[in-house]
Amino acid sequence: MKKIFIFPLLVFIDLISKYFILNYIDLYQFIKITYFFDITHIHNFGVSFGLFSGTIPSLVLILIGLVVTVFVIYLYVNSSDVLERWGLFIIICGAIANIIDRSINGYVIDFLYFHINQLYWPAFNFADIYISIGIIMIIVNMVKKINKS
Repeated sequence: MKKIFIFPLLVFIDLISKYFILNYIDLYQFIKITYFFDITHIHNFGVSFGLFSGTIPSLVLILIGLVVTVFVIYLYVNSSDVLERWGLFIIICGAIANIIDRSINGYVIDFLYFHINQLYWPAFNFADIYISIGIIMIIVNMVKKINKS
């Protein structure tokens, strides 16, 4: 029952943050928050880290995202492990948020930008964080199961 409230909340947080970035920060503008973290406005036309940017049409990426999301939903429905289900659920939230963003704009808005000296991590968004946390939860769960056996 909690998830019926958490899903729209997580998707809303992602989409509203992207709305503010899109409307209040110029494209490629960087706002320094700390010496290692900036808020920026980047349009990601590719997949993770901008891979395949400009080579795969947006509609194809949306369709691939939907197919993968349906598969993750299938895994979620058929999982009986609590931690695995939460991990899959959070992945679904992030995937849906990015699919909505790409469907509206034709790209995904990335805006969280970490760097140390001349080392830069590609910009990302809250949906990407959700997906990463979900994957980490599933990996931790798998390691715990392996260690038990």
